[in-house]
Amino acid sequence: MRLTLRGHDYKYAVEQILLMMYPEERPVYSGPTDAALSAEVSLNFGSTYADAVTRLRANGSDFIGMSRVRRTALTDKLTTDRLLQKIIKRSFYKAAVLGTGKKPVWGALTGIRPGKIATSLLERGYPDQKALKSLINDYDVSPERSALCLDTAKASLRVKAALGERDTALYIGIPFCPTRCHYCSFVSHSVEKSMKLIVPFLEALYKEIDALSVVVRESSLNIIAVYIGGGTPTTLSAPQLDSLLHKLASSFDLSRVKEFTVEAGRPDTITEDKLSALCHNGVSRISINPQSMSDEVLNAIGRRHTAEEVYEAMDLSRRAGFRLINMDLIAGLPGDTTEHFIKSLKAVLSLEPENITVHTLSLKKGTRLTLENTELPGAETVGSMLDEASSRLRRSGYVPYYLYRQKFMSGGFENVGWCRPEKESLYNILIMEELATILALGDGGVTKLVKLATGRIERIFNPKYPYEYIDNIDRIIENKSGITRFWSKV
Repeated sequence: MRLTLRGHDYKYAVEQILLMMYPEERPVYSGPTDAALSAEVSLNFGSTYADAVTRLRANGSDFIGMSRVRRTALTDKLTTDRLLQKIIKRSFYKAAVLGTGKKPVWGALTGIRPGKIATSLLERGYPDQKALKSLINDYDVSPERSALCLDTAKASLRVKAALGERDTALYIGIPFCPTRCHYCSFVSHSVEKSMKLIVPFLEALYKEIDALSVVVRESSLNIIAVYIGGGTPTTLSAPQLDSLLHKLASSFDLSRVKEFTVEAGRPDTITEDKLSALCHNGVSRISINPQSMSDEVLNAIGRRHTAEEVYEAMDLSRRAGFRLINMDLIAGLPGDTTEHFIKSLKAVLSLEPENITVHTLSLKKGTRLTLENTELPGAETVGSMLDEASSRLRRSGYVPYYLYRQKFMSGGFENVGWCRPEKESLYNILIMEELATILALGDGGVTKLVKLATGRIERIFNPKYPYEYIDNIDRIIENKSGITRFWSKV
């Protein structure tokens, strides 16, 4: 889409709403001004109001959207930027709704954390019904998604009320999988190609653990949650898992840990000896992620396991003693239908996991699905999958406890974590709602330093690829000194 900005340079805000309303389009700022699909987004300041106006041209017709804010509300720079971007998005949204004839279920909201808006409303004293009305009327969010927001906001506030200022979570990224799924954009390497990297990667990781343990003690941080993700951590052998878990326990004070999660995501990596290593080292929660319980769909996305192996992995895990298990499903996978998705959901429900996470397929650059232009279920089909999931999960006694959105999601929908009452994943809430510092180790990890009292957030990035991580471990360790500086500031 050809974009023209007048009176402002809020490109990111315009591009966010563009990608949501026109997911197949990309922003273009040069070229013919008479493009078949174009938008002029203007910002004008009057004596009383700042007005945003979008003039959208589509299919030979013009559509206009307008939004405004009182100039007296434009106080400091942060507030001004936030409010001006809000009205710019709103004006584009209104024009695009007219131009497309479609209204997204998330209305004019573009951020990855819509629950934060509901949390803010509740913290300002809004009763439930008033908060729901605000989401529906002010942001044009559907009633169903507004209810999701409210439920997850309440879960977030319960966790927030129990947090100490220096409560912290550890994330350890293990960037290896048995094979690479066709939809995957995470930093993960198939062990078929990178087995030789596992040992040097673990050696580098142990060095980072040693360095970070000193920083944690110096900064008086309290570790309350540990999450080992990836990749697929259970790609490691049982002795390697045992060694890693021993290293963490001997390096950090884990006596205050309330939740210790390991992603055992691929059923074809789960064995009795690996489960024993996890269980005996204090791991309290694992993920077993089929993504689908249809063998045809599993084959279409490059998963080298069957639905039967999921049942076997769950049985092994229960017998090993795990009483807190998450299972993932993805709506919108190639070859899937609403009917088959419901069958997958029923199969997962029959296994009675404590957590079920329902993801919407997100098409990222570089994935095999994107590169091969794979045919996928349409937005209407994906929407029906998610609606059925929400209805059936609620009827089965599950409640939503966290949600987030991503770019390039089918239909602009969402990912939702569901749980049995009081079985929420602490780590998922902490990271999605930015409630506590997350210290990340390993490949592709992003340390997020959070001070709730001031709203200050800083990030420290680890390299994305295993070989970069291994080669740059000394620089990575040096960067961790930023943690000490962050917590030493008043």
